[in-house]
Amino acid sequence: MAEELRDERFLYMISCFRPRLKQFIRVQPVLDRLPSLSADDREKVRAAALQRGEVEGAEELLRAVERGPRGCGWFHEFLQALEHGGCGMAACYVNPSLSQLPSPAEEADHDLCVHLVQLLHSTLVDSMRTVQVAEKCLQMGIFQDEDLDGIHTVTDNRGNREGARELLSRLVQKKDWFSRFLIALRETQHGGLADDLSGNTGGTKDKQNGMKNSTNKEMEVTSQPGYAILEDLKQQENMNDSFSTENNLLETSIGKNSLVSESDVSIGFGSVSNLNENLGQSCTSSDSDEEESRASPEPDLVLRDYQMEVAKPALNGENIIICLPTGSGKTRVAVYITKDHLDKKKRASEPGKVIVLVNKVPLVEQHLRKEFSPFLKRWYHIIGLSGDSQLKISFPEVVRRNDVIICTAQILENSLLNADKEDEEGVHLSDFSLIIIDECHHTQKEGVYNNIMRRYLKEKKKNRKLAKENKPLIPQPQILGLTASPGVGGATSYSKAEEHILKICANLDACRIMTVEEHASQLKNQVKEPFKKTVIADDKKKDPFRERVTEIMTEIQNYCQLHPKSEFGTQPYEQWVIREEKKAAKEEKRKERVCAEHLKKYNDALQINDTIRMVDAYNHLNNFYKDEKSKKTERSDDDDDAPAVSKQDETDLFLIGLFHAKKKQLKELARMPEYENEKLTQLRNTLMEEFTKTEAPRGIIFTKTRLSAFALFQWIKDNPKFEEVGIKAHYLIGSGHNSEMKPMTQNEQREVIDKFRGGNLNLLIATTVAEEGLDIKECNIVIRYGLVTNEIAMVQARGRARADDSTYALVASSGSGAVEREDVNIFREKMMYKAIQHVQKMPQEEYLKKIQNYQCQSIVEKEMKAKRHQHKTYKKNPSLISFLCKNCHKLVCSGEDIRVIENMHHVSVKRDFQSLYHTRENKTLQDKNADYQINGEVICKDCGQAWGNMMVHRGLDLPCLKIINFVIVFEDKKRKEIFKKWGELSIKFPGFDYAAHCPSSDED
Repeated sequence: MAEELRDERFLYMISCFRPRLKQFIRVQPVLDRLPSLSADDREKVRAAALQRGEVEGAEELLRAVERGPRGCGWFHEFLQALEHGGCGMAACYVNPSLSQLPSPAEEADHDLCVHLVQLLHSTLVDSMRTVQVAEKCLQMGIFQDEDLDGIHTVTDNRGNREGARELLSRLVQKKDWFSRFLIALRETQHGGLADDLSGNTGGTKDKQNGMKNSTNKEMEVTSQPGYAILEDLKQQENMNDSFSTENNLLETSIGKNSLVSESDVSIGFGSVSNLNENLGQSCTSSDSDEEESRASPEPDLVLRDYQMEVAKPALNGENIIICLPTGSGKTRVAVYITKDHLDKKKRASEPGKVIVLVNKVPLVEQHLRKEFSPFLKRWYHIIGLSGDSQLKISFPEVVRRNDVIICTAQILENSLLNADKEDEEGVHLSDFSLIIIDECHHTQKEGVYNNIMRRYLKEKKKNRKLAKENKPLIPQPQILGLTASPGVGGATSYSKAEEHILKICANLDACRIMTVEEHASQLKNQVKEPFKKTVIADDKKKDPFRERVTEIMTEIQNYCQLHPKSEFGTQPYEQWVIREEKKAAKEEKRKERVCAEHLKKYNDALQINDTIRMVDAYNHLNNFYKDEKSKKTERSDDDDDAPAVSKQDETDLFLIGLFHAKKKQLKELARMPEYENEKLTQLRNTLMEEFTKTEAPRGIIFTKTRLSAFALFQWIKDNPKFEEVGIKAHYLIGSGHNSEMKPMTQNEQREVIDKFRGGNLNLLIATTVAEEGLDIKECNIVIRYGLVTNEIAMVQARGRARADDSTYALVASSGSGAVEREDVNIFREKMMYKAIQHVQKMPQEEYLKKIQNYQCQSIVEKEMKAKRHQHKTYKKNPSLISFLCKNCHKLVCSGEDIRVIENMHHVSVKRDFQSLYHTRENKTLQDKNADYQINGEVICKDCGQAWGNMMVHRGLDLPCLKIINFVIVFEDKKRKEIFKKWGELSIKFPGFDYAAHCPSSDED
């Protein structure tokens, strides 16, 4: 009954405020967050918005909402969609609680502000630097990322003026926008426009005062916008007529139904300070981190007891590591510590600056949008940066302008390295007062976190020396590490596990490692422990596809006289075959090298067959041999009708011929369901069971490779049974380029996660990219599909199953060793917690002594490595090395022909280099739909071996080489080597001189 009444009130609010709602709703962002809306309704709304404009699209959306059908919680879903889709004003009008409903006076103020913008529209459009203002509006919380993307797109495609129009159209739909927009204008050097809008015509003195007290002044301005031209506005005919009816109607309804008193309705919409206070008061701490971060633009920052327990030493300024399980709110604790730290610095009139370091690009935006910005934007300037960010200013300048910087660790490391050079501007660790390191268990060995912390430890060591000499000390930031699991570093004994924990503490200079003890029961209630189960697949089943592939491999091994000691289809076999290929390349044994390369492909196919479907393994081989045939066939550049010339030698003919002889049989076997992978059968049973036992299931399958993630996605798509039980799946893979399969872009990753969070998807098939840090909604089923790595990954993955009555399952074949490795991980996890407890109970003097020893050891190790690297560096002229084609061993170029672009791309500038290669379409780039300019693959003219890609650099076509495709000959030492990356070759090549090579490209 209560729900029916609430629904009625909700529909009544829509009918009362329909004209307002149509003005304030942006259709697409709201649609994306309404999973319960039918596909037909969704299409109608989209079509209306596209063909007849946003207002008509909003009308169609409201009709669809009114029509229903309306399930349980439908109005809450619509309200949430409005709030999170950037339509906060619309949400104020439809909320039946009336708690945020603007009063008639506040509406009039808002309308005056809108009319004021309309009056000055042409001035704003002509004079405003759109992107600058839009980015400032995002920082100030007026806009969301979607708004900024939309404004960027319009500006890029149609110019600054159209971008400004887009900005203004979005701006007037926002809640509490006017005063903050004035501040944004002033802070982006548009003071004149701000003065015009605020009616401040008092000359230079007033302007200076306005700049000095901009925040306070702008708050006051809102209640009397554009006072100088207010009278003109009042004379405009029927300015508020369209809204007067609905206001009267609302007042009548409130009077009749006695839903709320007059004082409850009045929120102070015109006043920024009033609004902020109300928002703060309306938000209370909930059990869900996600609900907390989304409750309002500026919710209360409150910690639970267990969170406060682990935060206390950091609030007192100590360096600590906080170890809390996934889903328990580690980042919220970091936000609290950040605010407390900056507040204290401000009160003490000391400089305060916080940098939050993350190890994955998507975490930058996630931490900014979900945690730091909502809680801190009112008081502090916050920015997020990653390698993907298009910065208009330098990183040191970004640091100077902001109080909180969230960035990938490599950005900081690069800037610290720049500071060491005389001609480069960089930053120093002393520029920060607090460094927060997310997923801090990576602070070890040669990781970027550890490189940063070694600088810190060196400065600490230097400070001890300076203190003895009574000299000023180098200011050092406080350090805060966050992790769900520090791991044990492969330890097999408690003493080694303890040593690993101590080393992590030493690397982070932590006084202590904090876990929850006093409020453990509260933590247990917050973080649900999933039910664990292991599903074993019988791998003794007959597998004729595997038998045929191993027969082919045996034939190849006999042909080239290579005899491994490892089993086919295993990791050791793969390692053996890679070693053999390298060895044969260096010894110029082409037959053995090419056979080893083909054996690796067959071994990959066996691993795919063991993991996914036979058809996926067959396709992997078929695509490889198609590509090989294409590379070994040369067509004339001048005559398209000339017959293709084969470049296949005896070995190529044998290998390609062998595959084609067996191809038909392999294809037929791949289509026989009776021989299908038993592991897939068990996975299907597990999914069907879990997705039919709960009302709103969500799951993640973790798998080893990108290829297996994509293939499992295809398998689910091809099986209608999954659709029948409501499974909506997608894959989620990494964005790195070091794989044969195309990566996902950051935007694609974000889109998939957003759909999963919104309910449009309910099953992710992910590689390890989803294990750590990424904000993925609570799941009730997590499956590790034959993937077992270490105890850290196990804890991270299991932490994803944090919904009520959730299941954590391992699906593996009986002979894979995965079950045994999982048991080892469980043992290591127990060992880790025991080691942490032992470290926590250690006498402080003993703890500090051990920490200091490990710190000295770390610094010495780094210095020794640097010396060894220096000693290894090939100091003679690069011309003393030469590059041979890995396949046919012809001389390609000398080291003196290599130049480097942007410290990254190695290109050949050899004068007659073009005569040595052909270019052909790059299939991988076609798959990626790459929008950057790469003109194709560079392949050897004689043998078809891939060498690299053609790249366009400022209008020049240049062959960009991959070092793995060449044998490097060191002429003075008469030795040959193969390198995987350019960084492994200890020789410095000169930078590319654009001016020197530009004329040679312009022969027209």
